Amino acid sequence: MKTIEKIKKQIKENKIIIYMKGTPSEPSCGYSAQAVEALNHCTKKFFYVNVLKDSKIRRKLPIYANWPTFPQLWVNGKLIGGCSIILDMLNNGKLFKLIKNIS
Repeated sequence: MKTIEKIKKQIKENKIIIYMKGTPSEPSCGYSAQAVEALNHCTKKFFYVNVLKDSKIRRKLPIYANWPTFPQLWVNGKLIGGCSIILDMLNNGKLFKLIKNIS
């Protein structure tokens, strides 16, 4: 399976998915750590991909998403954004509203 097809399949099969550096229990960058912490305030049910373990996804996802950085949060097949957007949405209540209808 080609990398873009793999990414599309992951996004389609997982209602909430975060592409991050590291894992939720051991993030490898501060932005991924903050994003997961914010996400954990809303749900514990999400899928993650450690882009440090898959160099093809790390290279191809920014092109596919037209979003250059990690983490990337996708909900219901739509790119929500990176760490700053996730934190803003947590602080204004929009992240909880978005996630509560899914999980």
